[in-house]
Amino acid sequence: MQEVRVPASVSQEHRQTYVENYSRITKGTDRLFLFAGDQKIEHLNADFYGEGIHIDDADPEHLFRIAKQGDVGVFAAQHGLISAYARDYPNVPYLVKMNSRSPLVKHVDPVSTQLVDFYHVLSLRKNGVPVTGIGYTIYLGSEFENIMFAEAGRLIADAHRHGMVAIIWLYPRGKAVSNEHTPEIISGACGVAASLGADFVKVIPPNNPQGHPDASLLSIAARAAGRTGVITSGGSRVSREEYLSRTAEQLSYGTRGLAAGRNVHQHSLSEAVKLCKAINALLIEGKSVEEAQQMMR
Repeated sequence: MQEVRVPASVSQEHRQTYVENYSRITKGTDRLFLFAGDQKIEHLNADFYGEGIHIDDADPEHLFRIAKQGDVGVFAAQHGLISAYARDYPNVPYLVKMNSRSPLVKHVDPVSTQLVDFYHVLSLRKNGVPVTGIGYTIYLGSEFENIMFAEAGRLIADAHRHGMVAIIWLYPRGKAVSNEHTPEIISGACGVAASLGADFVKVIPPNNPQGHPDASLLSIAARAAGRTGVITSGGSRVSREEYLSRTAEQLSYGTRGLAAGRNVHQHSLSEAVKLCKAINALLIEGKSVEEAQQMMR
């Protein structure tokens, strides 16, 4: 069991709660398998119904069935979705995504603000929902970044004070950002998350000068993040074999986990669960890529 480093912002009253929550979602390691179900707002229904997407995914409950059966570290979704289904899935560790925006309004400089207040998160926990943490998206480089910085900073402090883990989705976006995939700006984003006190930061993998993804460039991002764990975005859907290989390569350069969404939930329940178990074997159990791929067969 990995010893948990507790931030000074965690109250003494809830210190043990933080240790339990962190240990639960990382399964006693410093690595995290985050299953993201927040796309119901972020991508509307495009991620859940259409060509190449299994019909299981048309029902929001599909996400909860995967989270229950798939050995995920934590399941992230908005407060309302968790509230609607959590009583039927009481053993899933939840992370409340505190802000979201739809893709319909095409702001050059995007902004995403809180959907609910922190006391609503505490109410869920008081009602028996195992809420282990909160999540928040920041668009670095947007002219509205100061609003999101302030909200995220307060929410992280609130989460820690009450023994919860805090995870930041950090995407460079806006007219001040010429290339959101450059390693310099991705590393900078990781440093921002560390400065805000996040336990983990979700980023898109950087590209090399030729515009191709290069996992080796994540090593600087991991250093810039310090004690904040870097987890990579799953991105657009690829083959399951490629998904596992890419994840393993990223881990070798210092990342500490994966945030998986459409690459998991767009499959049937049985296939999604297989992939989740393979990801868990790779991230948490230390299995090889070949062993993880074999689990899917």
